[in-house]
Amino acid sequence: MTTRLEHNLGETRYEIYSDDVLAGYADYDERNGMRDFNHTLTVPEFRGKGIAAQVVEFALTSTRADGFKVVPSCWYVEKYIAANSEYADLLA
Repeated sequence: MTTRLEHNLGETRYEIYSDDVLAGYADYDERNGMRDFNHTLTVPEFRGKGIAAQVVEFALTSTRADGFKVVPSCWYVEKYIAANSEYADLLA
């Protein structure tokens, strides 16, 4: 099984693929130097495999590299940041 993570700028979301099948994503809106993560989804057949954590970690790392702050409107992103303090500095 291969995993691929991508930043889909056109859809304003971060995506995770398992063997070239979309397994999940984290949507965001971008404004005023901030990315508001408003929804994280794992496709049902991929649940319980850490898909959401992988895509959110990738999204936060990429957001930091791009120089944005984060608004965690999505409960999962908020929970992830609370559990992983190395991303707390990203909070707007």
